[in-house]
Amino acid sequence: MWTAYLELLARDAPAVEYEAPVLDARSAGESAEVIDQLEEGKRLALQVRESLLTQRRREDELSALYDTAYDLARLSDLDSVLEAIVHRARQLLRTDVAYLSMNDADRGDTYMRVTVGCTSARFKQVRLGMGEGLGGLVAESAMPYNTASYFDDPRFNHTSPIDSAVAEEGLVAILGVPLQLGSTVIGVLYAANRNQRPFSRSEVALLQSLAAHAAAAIDKARLLDETRVALDELRSVHLLLQERTRSVERAADAHDRMARAVLHGGGVRQIGAALVDVLGGELLALDEENRLLESVGDPVRPDPEVLEQAVAASLASGRVVAVPGEGTSWSVVAVTVDQEQFGSLVLQRDEPLDDADQRIIERAAVVTALLMLSLRSGIEAENRVRGELVDDLLRAGRPGGQDAETLTERARRLGTDLAQPLSVYVVTLDGADRRRGASAVDHIASLRDGLGGAFEGRLALVLPPAEDGAGPDAVARQLAAELGATLAHPVTVGGAGPVASVPELSGAHDEAVRCVTALVSLGRAGQGASLAELGFVGLVLGDQPDVPGFVTTALGPLLDYDERRGTDLVGTLQAYFDAGGNLARTREALHVHVNTVAQRLDRVGKLIGEDWQEPERQLELQVALRLHRISQ
Repeated sequence: MWTAYLELLARDAPAVEYEAPVLDARSAGESAEVIDQLEEGKRLALQVRESLLTQRRREDELSALYDTAYDLARLSDLDSVLEAIVHRARQLLRTDVAYLSMNDADRGDTYMRVTVGCTSARFKQVRLGMGEGLGGLVAESAMPYNTASYFDDPRFNHTSPIDSAVAEEGLVAILGVPLQLGSTVIGVLYAANRNQRPFSRSEVALLQSLAAHAAAAIDKARLLDETRVALDELRSVHLLLQERTRSVERAADAHDRMARAVLHGGGVRQIGAALVDVLGGELLALDEENRLLESVGDPVRPDPEVLEQAVAASLASGRVVAVPGEGTSWSVVAVTVDQEQFGSLVLQRDEPLDDADQRIIERAAVVTALLMLSLRSGIEAENRVRGELVDDLLRAGRPGGQDAETLTERARRLGTDLAQPLSVYVVTLDGADRRRGASAVDHIASLRDGLGGAFEGRLALVLPPAEDGAGPDAVARQLAAELGATLAHPVTVGGAGPVASVPELSGAHDEAVRCVTALVSLGRAGQGASLAELGFVGLVLGDQPDVPGFVTTALGPLLDYDERRGTDLVGTLQAYFDAGGNLARTREALHVHVNTVAQRLDRVGKLIGEDWQEPERQLELQVALRLHRISQ
């Protein structure tokens, strides 16, 4: 009798087959006692069968949980973990839909993160405030909740957005369990059906178990994500430090190159070459007037107006200024010391400089400024020595002046030979910057193997003869042109000389002063000339007329000839002018033959120049003769 039920249990027969032994006994006409025993055996067998099924289902669930835990442990990124959790929840509970929401601590609500089986876009985007709907209640209370019919369940705070989303998805029965880390709820895991049916305790417990594994996996994934983010940040920081290190090394290399260039006696060009070696491109080094000092490579200048604006902006900010161009880029930085501008550096490259490379060119500007300041200090110190010598030279012919031998030795040490004929040039700046003017005078004097400096409020040059044989008048014009171009301002220069000895320099200086004064009075500011070139006009307009000097300039060769030979060429010239240029009347006044007059006048022409009969020259000679006669 009991064997039949054991056989049914052994082969896991369906529940309906457990009715067969009872039916067979009734058909065989068995007694009521036997049938009752079979009914009891059937009841017990079905209980055993149910227990076995429950056990088997529990084993399947545990196996599924173990598989889930294993699968979750193998996943590393958070999105994959969340997807796996929701898929496994739907699979284990055999529901229509499964989904997971995460708490947003910043907004104080919970939002849908992952859904499986859902079709409604609104449902996937819904957000639940704490305590709203089933999910909001689970998230707020940290307790599981389920309902066989969501819309009929009064336990939940129904809101229009939530209920509309649930209705659109067609959900009826919903189970939600909290995802917890310790006492903190981080989200809610759901299983839902589109038909009305309750969730058993075992299903609630199963989803809770899955949620526990899920929370741990989420925490692990979060930690991994945070670790990955931290590693990425560390990697980025490492790359940044590497780049910064390379920038520092490049800057140090540039500084070392520039320092070596300066220490080895290099100038602006060598600094620029070191800069180009590090940064690439081509370089312009300009002075304060944007004129070229040096270049490295073959750079193209920016538009002059744009360049001027960029230099001004760099001077104001102390930083490099980018000037974009078509297919190229210029980086402009002013070369300054305490807002005093020495010039600028202009680097041309295909690409603009980054921040680190901008610091390098700014450092190059500082090194260049220090070099130029040092050079200027050295030049100024040397120029002070030269200026002091110029002052002493121009005082040598005055009482208390130094002796010529001492001055000659001082000049020799500075590379100037005073044994040769010397000319003096006085410069009037006519409003130009005096400091720049003094520097320009010193520079031009050194180029001509002479001396430059200040004397009695004016700038003066003491120069040897020009290499091309030009006289003081031509040299004065050259100096006026050169200084005017350098200073971008009219400069007037008066010349005098040459003189054969140091004591005569004082007198030449006085003559040059009268010449420059006469030039300004004549409206010829910005030009150069000598007093001899101006003739008697210089005598009239000079601030201190030098009658003996004018007479000597005009008649000196004749006076010297008469004194050496005992002749009277000066008297013959006077008689010729008094006779109105008539040879016969001149012969009568001198009581000599007309041929003698002609011979004497021919000698005059050879001594003072064949142009002596030109109207302007005759006027100067007649004035000089009159002054000579008065002085006698």
